[in-house]
Amino acid sequence: MAENLQVELVYLYPQDNAVEHKTKNYEIVNDEEHPVAVLRRGKKFITAIRFENRNYSPAEDILKIIFSYGPNPNPIKRTKGVLTLGKSNPEVSNNYQWTAEFLSENEDGSLTLELFAPVDIPVGAWSLQIETTNVNSLDDNTPNIYEHEDDIYFLFNPWNCHDMVYMPDERLLEEYVLSDVGKIWVGPWGSTRGREWVFGQFAAAILPACLLMFERSKMAPGNFGDPIKVSRCISKLVNSNDDDGILVGRWDGEYDDGTAPSAWTGSTEILEQFVETRQPVQYGQCWVFSGVTTTICRALGIPSRVVSNLVSAHDANCTLTVDKYYDENNEELNYDPLNPAGEDSIWNYHVWNDVWMARPDLPSGYGGWQAIDATPQETSSGFFQCGPASVEAIKKGQVGFNHDVAFMIASVNADLMRWKIDPKSDFGYTKIYCNKYHIGRMLLTKQPFVYDPNGDQDRQDITSEYKAKEGSEAERLSLFNAVRGTEMAKTFYDLPDAGLEDVTFDLVELERIKIGEDFNVTVDIKNNSEEVRNISAVLSAGSVFYTGVKAHVVKKAEGSFRMEPKSTEQLKMTVRANDYLDKLVEYCIMKLYAVCTVQETRQTWAGEDDFQVLKPSIEIRIPEELTIGVPTQVTLRFTNPIKKELTRCQFSVSGPALLRNQIIEHADVEPEGLVKGFLMITPKIAGEQTIIATFSSKELLDISGSAKVTVTQEE
Repeated sequence: MAENLQVELVYLYPQDNAVEHKTKNYEIVNDEEHPVAVLRRGKKFITAIRFENRNYSPAEDILKIIFSYGPNPNPIKRTKGVLTLGKSNPEVSNNYQWTAEFLSENEDGSLTLELFAPVDIPVGAWSLQIETTNVNSLDDNTPNIYEHEDDIYFLFNPWNCHDMVYMPDERLLEEYVLSDVGKIWVGPWGSTRGREWVFGQFAAAILPACLLMFERSKMAPGNFGDPIKVSRCISKLVNSNDDDGILVGRWDGEYDDGTAPSAWTGSTEILEQFVETRQPVQYGQCWVFSGVTTTICRALGIPSRVVSNLVSAHDANCTLTVDKYYDENNEELNYDPLNPAGEDSIWNYHVWNDVWMARPDLPSGYGGWQAIDATPQETSSGFFQCGPASVEAIKKGQVGFNHDVAFMIASVNADLMRWKIDPKSDFGYTKIYCNKYHIGRMLLTKQPFVYDPNGDQDRQDITSEYKAKEGSEAERLSLFNAVRGTEMAKTFYDLPDAGLEDVTFDLVELERIKIGEDFNVTVDIKNNSEEVRNISAVLSAGSVFYTGVKAHVVKKAEGSFRMEPKSTEQLKMTVRANDYLDKLVEYCIMKLYAVCTVQETRQTWAGEDDFQVLKPSIEIRIPEELTIGVPTQVTLRFTNPIKKELTRCQFSVSGPALLRNQIIEHADVEPEGLVKGFLMITPKIAGEQTIIATFSSKELLDISGSAKVTVTQEE
């Protein structure tokens, strides 16, 4: 009786397979000492098996190649694949079945096989085991077992039309899966800018971070093959509110025990810290959550883009409205009297993600881009998670479709309603104003294949993908379709609008005010009636956090005046630089606010506008062309724009192929003084590269800059 084969080595050709599987950029694939296989499901890959005691005999030997996933692998749950090689092994071609094909028997007796992983298996780390037995002694023969020492990563495959994440336009996958540097649009409407971000999804720590995230999700292993469940899991675990996820959110400007959100240059350092400490990382805000989400999705093979919503609603009570309440003196209440558990708010901007996938759980036509949001705002099914919500369902107002479509509709298309205490109303309040155009002013993402380090020529307006043109019949119909399917919303939209409104008001919006400049709060008023109107008005300016939370009142003025029939008037309040400089909070966002009441008709109007006081960018001085292996100095510089000393200063610098997360400490900077930092880089990889820098101090945050360079081979 022949002895069982003993497997000496299994070789998975990590680099060769990576070229075909479009995974060649992963650092663990290219590790010089210990390369690891990173493969895509639904794609053939080459494997070699070498034996140490004798050659393989098809007539006598049976080889079982066993792939396992999770603690209790089971073929029925798609977490185990068994390939039996022997004389009776049929060749099967099926996208949903593990298959193997002999390619050759080599001179040293080793076998070269072509294996295939089904297109629906869970993504993540799989183990490999080989059992060998002899056909003549199956009854009393204990198999030899070979355990492959390394895990094998299988990822989603958006290049395979049978995978749920398949994207028909393959060119776009260069952007939405393979691009590791991008832009995230931040800042209020009128002064938003593209902030550079290193996604770095190919760094060595990223896939291990994904595994740790999966482990903490407590989701059944078999569900990790479904991108709907995986993307929902990502939205839940990128924040740390449940399950000790990746990032701790903080919005109060106090970051002494962690890293200020504006100081991060990308996701890599965050995920490296998460893997190293196995603790949530401090701190993140919406664009940081979104940047990390993009990194994880692209690392796993889910096409993903960052979406920035300018003027974003946070609907806390499922009314599809943002409700503001006022007392008899037109003073805004700082709470929601009808929802003690929370109040609606308007964020200057909010950032989430779109992920691409089929939606077999929804009617035809609702696949494609799906919105997920990892920023912990409201709970969904008891956890801080959001999505995937079909973007098409959001646009059409289909609130009955999974997941969280109503919340996303409100984010981009809620009506802003203002209510005033009215003892005569059964509701307790009378609707005094409704703005149908304030929320969701513009939705932006990065344009594929374009990167503008010095401007915003690479931004793409995707507002029309989320809603019909504002004010159009189609836009109103989709919103009312959502209202019909939402019980709370019916109550608010059924209440009557304000009465006679024969005076029009317009708060003039501000766009670009440099820090240190004066500005005006201006309201244009027109009396359209044939009668005299007496008007009382309140104008104010204040500093706010980007979530809409008030920080400080900067200036306030109030008074009354008389308007003749058919006349116009302009109210103006000047705000000096000295009024606001010491009251700014992080990101230097200010809110202008005006309330006017017509005494004769009781018409009340309120308007608001957010804008950002602009700060300088970091100038990165570096030659446009670098040579591999040649050290080059980089200079970072800008001028302190405020009349305050800057303390606890530091630059953070990153570039996926140039350097990794370098911190440069800087001495205190005098008021209006020059800030300057230096570092040396030695390029290792040829091609077009990007370098990104941020600056932070106790007194000044959110200073950033980027530069593009071309790295060439030495002649």
